[in-house]
Amino acid sequence: MEANAQETKVVNRWLVVGGSLLMQLSLGAIYTWSLFNRPLVEAYGWTPGDTVFTFSITLACFSLAVIIAGRIQDRIGPRKVAVIGGVLTGLGVGLASFATNIYFLYLTYGVIAGIGIGAAYVTPLATCVKWFPEKRGLITGLILAALGVGGMVFKPVILIFIENFGVSQSFLYLGCIYGVLIVTGAMALSVPPAGYRPPGWTPPVVKGGAAPAGSRRFSTAQAMRTPQFYMLVVWMFFGSAAALMIISVAANIGMSMLGLSLAAAGNAVVTIALFNACGRLGWGWISDKYGRKPSILANFVLLSLAMFYMALIPMTYAGFLVATCVVGFCFGGLAAMLPTLTAEWFGLANVGNNYGAIFLFYGVAALTAPRLSIAIGFENAFLVAGIACSVGVLVAIFARAPGRIPGGTPQEGLTPRVSGASS
Repeated sequence: MEANAQETKVVNRWLVVGGSLLMQLSLGAIYTWSLFNRPLVEAYGWTPGDTVFTFSITLACFSLAVIIAGRIQDRIGPRKVAVIGGVLTGLGVGLASFATNIYFLYLTYGVIAGIGIGAAYVTPLATCVKWFPEKRGLITGLILAALGVGGMVFKPVILIFIENFGVSQSFLYLGCIYGVLIVTGAMALSVPPAGYRPPGWTPPVVKGGAAPAGSRRFSTAQAMRTPQFYMLVVWMFFGSAAALMIISVAANIGMSMLGLSLAAAGNAVVTIALFNACGRLGWGWISDKYGRKPSILANFVLLSLAMFYMALIPMTYAGFLVATCVVGFCFGGLAAMLPTLTAEWFGLANVGNNYGAIFLFYGVAALTAPRLSIAIGFENAFLVAGIACSVGVLVAIFARAPGRIPGGTPQEGLTPRVSGASS
């Protein structure tokens, strides 16, 4: 409590946003991993499957750290957690420069940096929405979009470092850059005082002056007893797995299937990053306007079409970039829509724990999908991903919100319809 009290001074809230955006841009560089695969194979003779598994470990540790750090920040404040995350991220990436065997790379870039990225990632969003209760949608979209843009910003930097200093030395420089930027941004994080309201803003009042008695309050155990929980798991696992099959080896796909140079193939990293950011903003608006169910359905239809195109139709360079745009856009959409659906289906009371249980399957997808794409070949991997996304389409067709808490009364757990909510 004392730690939080020290962070309750009213500051210019846009400085908090600025620091958060700086952090997220740096953290978004995690999705540039495919730029390192070929140089690492050439430098150390490791197999492509071994090198891409580093990215899997990073994302798996990231997903676990998000859940744990989210709870810790409520106790000691977001700034301390973010600083620790920045230090671990910079340390992990920097120490990777000394990796001469694959297991040390797994430990440094995979485990240490992955934990740091997860710890730092969770703090900006949770902090900014407290400062902007009247603009939560806008602020959430900005913070999520910044993460997607990070890969686009750092792609040319990474290529310059690799070309001029080699892949190992690049890790050292990048670790220093990431660490400094994240810690600098973290210093701007602070929580508003208890009861804070922006000047001129009055909280919306539910008719009668109180929250409706039927608000959803599913515990994680209760949510797991509903089919809707497993619908969300299917969307998280299959959607993330399909996207990560591309993101983790995007540059490799361009080089091996189209004969491109690393720089030309690396443009896929830019398109994925840009459209990942657009998806995080765009799908939130689309799902608000047209509903969560139609939006999830459209997302998986587009994702499955992109996968089947890459698996079954000879690709051109333009087609490859368009497909990566679709993948990035849909991947960003899942990041925007699945937390919202979790809150609408199971309530806000336990949304952190409920979404955390679903988000674990992002880590499972990260551990399995990238290496699978190397093991069975790109075309076969795309075909498998297309079939998996088709399953996501079928689930979306039959999806509907839960009507009651398992074991409760028929009315328990009901909530008023939220704009755009699926039914």
